[in-house]
Amino acid sequence: MKIYDNAKGSAKITYGTVLIEGLNIAYREAGDPGNPQLVLLHGFPASSHQYRNLIPALADRFHVLAPDYPGFGNSDQPDPAKFSYTFEKLSEITETFLKAKGFGCFGLFMQDYGGPVGFRIMERHPEWAEWLIIQNTNAYEVGFTSAWDAIRNALWKKRGPETEEPLYGLLQREGIKGVYLHGHKSPSLRERQPKTIIFWGQNDVFFTREGGEAYLRDLPQAEMYRLDSGHFAVEDSLEVIASNIRRFYSEKVSPAIQAATTRSAAQ
Repeated sequence: MKIYDNAKGSAKITYGTVLIEGLNIAYREAGDPGNPQLVLLHGFPASSHQYRNLIPALADRFHVLAPDYPGFGNSDQPDPAKFSYTFEKLSEITETFLKAKGFGCFGLFMQDYGGPVGFRIMERHPEWAEWLIIQNTNAYEVGFTSAWDAIRNALWKKRGPETEEPLYGLLQREGIKGVYLHGHKSPSLRERQPKTIIFWGQNDVFFTREGGEAYLRDLPQAEMYRLDSGHFAVEDSLEVIASNIRRFYSEKVSPAIQAATTRSAAQ
């Protein structure tokens, strides 16, 4: 394990790596280990860097941990010929990482890729996620915009040079910049009804507004914030997201945890 410290404002950000299945998995971490645990799962095309401002905004209240998936950020980038870059595999690596870091009962912030990764972990360990923060991560067919057509209707059905070439632009500087600037299904949700707060950028290039609203069918008690923002809403809506995460935990999550602890102790 390698650890580097960097002071940022009043929050001390720790940068480190943990060896998981022969891969160095990078992460950012901040906050008192005695505080409630909060895991931030990033999207595409990004890494834990997308939470560089959110982490210090929450670090005085939570013990925050944000990993980079294999092939992203500062984590190792294994050869695709030898490593399966599937959501299932990314979730398995992330799950093992969380165990290694001693995270087993936490709040879970999921954005974009964070949903397919995080929901898979929840299916295997439903007791791990005490509450959810959902930010532009799609779990419903209605949530896909036409930006996915080349991926879903071409690349995923027949991968080859002719279907890969149109997507290269997404990975170039201007393509990535455009995703940042544009607009600036999990059955267990219905069964478990976790305390959930949703932040949805209404002008997302990848996911529709209807994709955000669809969560309310399965989670009718969830709080929804419809933001005048895009895919990476934390970039321009940091204050409303950070302040409402803190309030939501204090008003909704903490009392529920305390009540459950009291019931358990009385049994």
